[in-house]
Amino acid sequence: MENLGALEQRLGYKFQETIYIQRALTHSSAHHDSTGLDYERLEFLGDRVVNLVVADLLFRAFREEKEGALAKRHTALVRTETLAEIAVFLNLGDFVILSDSERRAGGAENDNILADIMEAVTAAIYLDGGFTAAEKFIETALGNKLHDMSEPPRDAKTTLQEWSQAEDLGLPLYEVIAQDGPDHAPEFTVRVTVMNFPPQQAVSTSKKRAEKDAAQLMLDKVIQK
Repeated sequence: MENLGALEQRLGYKFQETIYIQRALTHSSAHHDSTGLDYERLEFLGDRVVNLVVADLLFRAFREEKEGALAKRHTALVRTETLAEIAVFLNLGDFVILSDSERRAGGAENDNILADIMEAVTAAIYLDGGFTAAEKFIETALGNKLHDMSEPPRDAKTTLQEWSQAEDLGLPLYEVIAQDGPDHAPEFTVRVTVMNFPPQQAVSTSKKRAEKDAAQLMLDKVIQK
């Protein structure tokens, strides 16, 4: 594998079996058959490893917090956007193996692909070096993100729902009003409606992210009222 040394330096881990990292960086678009030599199975495993490691780190770091607060911190740290940010910091997009068409479509900068790669790389380290190696990688990759949140983060959708119910306005209504782009890189336009307020809408590569962004736009409006 080309530039393996540079990648290992970025990851802070040296592989004994390079087949793991080779597969972890291979997008399905790079194969035209069903050999399964892409990162999807590793992503499945890596997702579970990341979730366990982050849960363990939070459990040990915030010993006085209740389950609900820990769950909010956990969600913020393992979400697609956070994993994609870490992947960008590690320059994983420079190493991902894509088809020419996928690369031209911006696959190396796509948040969903970068988050998947981050999980797959974690699985590769886990399989090659064990849980301790994967734990060290995740903890180092998170950096200050674990402790940057002085309080458990409040999700924009949850905050908007709590506000609208407190104001006796019912539940916010979320609707996907448009889906554009190719199947491998879709863009969703989501509109949120709250009684007595103009609808707000946002666009993102995931429906969940678009809903959160739309909720935040609505919160900005109602707070200014």
